[in-house]
Order: sequence, then structure tokens, then C-alpha cells
Amino acid sequence: MSGRWIERWDPEDETFWREKGERIAKRNLAFSVFSEHIGFSIWSLWSVMVLFMGPEYGIDPAGKFSLIAVATLVGALIRIPYTFAVARFGGRNWTIFSALLLLLPTGAAYTVMEPGTSYTTFLLVAALTGVGGGNFASSMTNINAFFPLHKKGWALGLNAGGGNIGVPVVQLIGLLVIGTAGAAQPRVVLGIYLPLIVVAALCSALYMDNLAPVRNDTGAVKEAVKDAHTWIMAFLYIGTFGSFIGYSFAFGLVLQTQFGRTPLQAASLTFIGPLLGSLIRPLGGSLADRHGGARITVATFVAMAAATGVVVYASVIESLPVFLVGFIALFVLSGLGNGSTFKMIPAIFQAKAHAIGLEGEEAAAYGRRISGAAIGLIGAVGAIGGLAINLAFRQSFQTAGTGTAAFVAFLLFYAACLTVTWAVYLRRPLEVPAKRQLRYSEV
Repeated sequence: MSGRWIERWDPEDETFWREKGERIAKRNLAFSVFSEHIGFSIWSLWSVMVLFMGPEYGIDPAGKFSLIAVATLVGALIRIPYTFAVARFGGRNWTIFSALLLLLPTGAAYTVMEPGTSYTTFLLVAALTGVGGGNFASSMTNINAFFPLHKKGWALGLNAGGGNIGVPVVQLIGLLVIGTAGAAQPRVVLGIYLPLIVVAALCSALYMDNLAPVRNDTGAVKEAVKDAHTWIMAFLYIGTFGSFIGYSFAFGLVLQTQFGRTPLQAASLTFIGPLLGSLIRPLGGSLADRHGGARITVATFVAMAAATGVVVYASVIESLPVFLVGFIALFVLSGLGNGSTFKMIPAIFQAKAHAIGLEGEEAAAYGRRISGAAIGLIGAVGAIGGLAINLAFRQSFQTAGTGTAAFVAFLLFYAACLTVTWAVYLRRPLEVPAKRQLRYSEV
């Protein structure tokens, strides 16, 4: 596990990047995407498993929402230590280990997935799948270090988008299994993923690298925790990624519970939103590279509030076609917002470096240090938004038998995210000593 260390890495040096760095960075990006993709599939595994759990399992809709909620919670919390593991063990080394760790929840689910298993056992196994959520944080922290600032929006968007696609892919596999083998064969899904996990770990070992300049920096972590921008961006990421992962986990259950879809009918629709949201995430990062992350994020929240209004209307009149239009639009928009918000993180700290008088490589190094530490914290808090969405759905269905109240709450939250983004990153200029005014929206 100690091999393949790169001692010098300076992506902001144009000559180094052109002659050597870009090729290495893109190779690491490709296999990071693959491993993170499998991690997302395992993290969202119970959004599929609950579709196989018919009346013979004896679990009501509220209990099923709890299963996916506990997976979301563990996946969110574990992102924090995963962020710092990259610098401690190396990006390649940790990717190998974290991929192999996915064998534990997958094998456990394979063992217990049958009627008669206690609900407590299902809860524990669902919690184990949270380790797949941690892969996102370590992967994003690792790739953030490989690319220069002007490429981070594209690279982080592609890395995250490729990982996010793991959600609709496992749902498509679930649809295929239900449509061919039947709803009584959940172990087929798990049997497909066990060898894929081994392949992901093997590819990481053969083709990825560790960056020696990336080291655990306690000072950077403390600085990121104390910086208000870390928590402001975490709040905004709840609105984008929290929506994406929360809706991804809950979509099939909402269709079954509110609109009376069968497991096969629900599975045939569940994957569409997460797939489109994943595919469009890199575009959100690219648009942010060109037009500024804050501008794209503000526009995204405006559109998300409008789409939520459509969903509320559809829920009240009980129209499945209108509901699907609004809900799938929410997936697409959350994907765009995921890309633009993650572009903002390194750019904000780069802008702050200039604000405190740093220039050139010194400013770039400061931006990499603080943004690398902040990414894991922001990713963890954002994922907790997915937990909040599942709990809101659980409460709404438990008390009213419909998700309308939950969607009204989401609409109000998007309005708050819109206001914060505009007030902090678009309205106020940042004073740069002896230089010029710099707006965060420029970066």
C-alpha cells in the first residue's frame, strides 16, 4: 500500500501541467469516478431493496423510510473522517481500502435479505451501507488536489457526476431484476455488485497515485471550521446535494405510497431523475467556470423553488404526470446546483487569499489547503440534508398520508438558500487591500 507516490505536484505551473500533470490527473480522475460510482450504488442500495420488501416482510412505509434514512445519516457522518484519510494514507491507498470495505455491507445485505429477518437487523445492515457515502468525500478531496483552479469546476463536476450516476444505475439494475427474476429475488442485485467492488479496488491499485505534497494539515482543518464560508456553503449544499440524494433515496417509496405504484412500476420511473441529475452535474461545474458559481447557484435555487411549486400542485390534485414533470425537474436542477456550489468552494478560498494580500503560488496554495479541508465538512453537512428530506417524508406520510407538507417545507428552504447566496456572494464586493474590488461571483 506504500507505492506510487508522486513527490512533486504543481498543477498551477502551466509547463508542468501541459507536459506531465494533465495526463496523470485525468487518469486518476477516471478511476476515482469508477470507485466512487460503486460507492454511491452501495450507499443508495436500500432505495432499491425496499422495493423488494412486500407485505411478507411486515414493514410499513414509515419503517422503510427509516431504513433509507439511517443509511443517509451514516453516509453523511462518515464523510468527515474520510476527507482527512486521503492526506493521512494517500489518495490511491485510501481508494483501495474504501472500495474493499464496500464488501461488508453488500455481503451483509446478501445474507439477511429475506422475509423473517428482524427489523433491527435490517436497520443495522442499512447503516453499514453508509460507508459508500464516505467515498464521495475522500474522492472529491483527492481530485481537488490534482487539478488547477481553472479546471476544478469541470473536474469536480465530472468526478461527482460520475459517482452520482451510481444511484440510478443500481436502481436500473433493480428494475431489471424485478422485471425478469421477480420481486422475490433481491439477492441477484447484490450478487452483481460483489465482483464489481473487487474490480474497482483492483483498478485503483493499478492506475491511481498518491500525492506526497498532500498532508494532513491540522491548521487548515481548524481554519476551515472557523471560517464562516465553510458553513454558509454547507447550508447551500444541503439545498443542492441534500435534495439530490434525499429525493433519490425516497422517489420510489413516494411513488408507491402516494400514487399506489407497484414495485415494477415504481422501479421503472425511479432511476430517471437521479440519472439526469448525475449527467448534468458536470455542466453545472462548467457553467460556473465560465459565468461564476454564485450566479449559476442563484438561478438554480430560483428554478428549484418553481419546480417544487409544481410538485405541490400535482400532489394536491393527485396528478402523477404533473408530479413526475416537477419532480424530475428538481433532480436536474439539483444536479446543476451540485456542480456550481462545489466550484464555488475552492474559488471562495482563492478569493479570500487575495483579500488577505497573498499572490501567485502562495495564494493558490492557501486556496488548496483550506478548500481541501472544507470540502469534506461541506459534503458531510450537505448529505445530512438527504436525511432531513427522508425524515420529512416519513413524518408527512405518517400524519397526512401524502408528501404535500414536506414539499411545502422544501420550497421555503430553497427560498432561504436563494436569499443567502445572493446576499453573501453576489450583493457585496470583497475589499482587496491596495488592489481592486473582487466579487466572489467572479470566481
